Amino acid sequence: MPKARQIHLGVSMIGMGYHLAAWRHPHASPGGNMELQHAVSVVKAAERGLLDMAFLADGVGIRFNDVPSGTLSHVCKNVQFEPLTLLSALAMVTNHVGLVATASTTYNEPYHVARKFASLDHISGGRAGWNVVTSATDMEAQNFGLVGAPPKTGRYDRAAEFVEVVRGLWDSWEDDAFVRNQASGLNYDPAKLHILDHEGEHFRVKGPLNVQRTPQGRPIIVQAGASDQGRELAAATADVVYAAAQTLEDARSYYQDVKRRMARYGRNMDELKIMPGIMAVPGLTRQEAHDKYGVLQELVQPIVGLGALANYLGDLSPYDLDGPVPELPNRRDHSRGQIFLEMARRGNLSIRQLYLSIAGGNGHRLVIGTPNDIVDAMEEWFQGDAADGFNLLPTWLPGGLDEVVDLVIPEMQRRGLYRRAYRGKTLRENLGLAWPEHPAAAARRAALSQVAVGAGIMP
Repeated sequence: MPKARQIHLGVSMIGMGYHLAAWRHPHASPGGNMELQHAVSVVKAAERGLLDMAFLADGVGIRFNDVPSGTLSHVCKNVQFEPLTLLSALAMVTNHVGLVATASTTYNEPYHVARKFASLDHISGGRAGWNVVTSATDMEAQNFGLVGAPPKTGRYDRAAEFVEVVRGLWDSWEDDAFVRNQASGLNYDPAKLHILDHEGEHFRVKGPLNVQRTPQGRPIIVQAGASDQGRELAAATADVVYAAAQTLEDARSYYQDVKRRMARYGRNMDELKIMPGIMAVPGLTRQEAHDKYGVLQELVQPIVGLGALANYLGDLSPYDLDGPVPELPNRRDHSRGQIFLEMARRGNLSIRQLYLSIAGGNGHRLVIGTPNDIVDAMEEWFQGDAADGFNLLPTWLPGGLDEVVDLVIPEMQRRGLYRRAYRGKTLRENLGLAWPEHPAAAARRAALSQVAVGAGIMP
């Protein structure tokens, strides 16, 4: 009898949490985004909760304009650790939870990314994941000698080839290439070393990678694009997708669209786990949960709320905070901005109401209530073909995650929706994803199968 599907969970551990006022919470360490012990407490909570992964979003620079003027000095998302350095340290204090980080395809080279994540996979014993992004902000571009970000089409074309090269480099060595026979002096089997020799529109990479094949075959690939090009890249290459949706209908539409695209790349739908973001705020009663959230809402300064909207909708500071949300002609072409506008139109929200509504979750789903309420909400999407799991977005860290682990996960387990122990040692095993057979080994196996059929031997 096949095992029933269960919900997968990750946690986004950026900065001090996902609420705009997270760093101001009375129990938060205000400088935690640059304190190693803060990050240690987050991943240990994630592992205590049997989460699949801890996810560290990143950008190569401060990604937000100081709009309105003074915004940046009132938020904490301005400094953070370089993610691969941090995750290597966190690998030493955890045993099971996956460690996923962002690396841009716009301002890196494939060899760098392939080598770093392969190394992290070895260091962690098979728990590494690469979040593939294309950098879209001018502030990042200006750190690399450019005036502005490259056009979207060019970024995604480069990204698709970038991922192809990285995956090829990860297959430089077959799983059993290294014999390391001290008696004979043979270190590796030369027949099991494969030179990539890639020549494409954006990259020329000879190879091989100077890191052997990793404990999980290759690190997990994570993607978060909501645009048409982002969905196509996810369908072709991703193992996990972080999505953003407010309603069951939107989540189901995205889920089904991306999964349908997979067939053209020869992939089965269960080879990709789609995990929308969710900010869960639990309390023993609904009133307690709303009171917890209210503490943070009271700490949102108008300049910070306007700054959060400016990144996607343009500068709204000249407009009445309690007036309607205008659609500015110079707003960024960004899927998140469209989500915000739809929220404003659907709810007839003022500017103030809009920034308070996105203060927690940044456009992702927000559920405030008892553990039963939160698990009901998750189960509806999970059973409704809208999600394979969820990426938790704690209001503040580590406390917001601790509350989910202590209150929500036991209810998920009671319903049989969530594991009671890790199923394997690697991130790939815990996600229920198949081992990626090396292409050369697969070709040899197929050739032997053909020989057997030709000889009248049933495979």
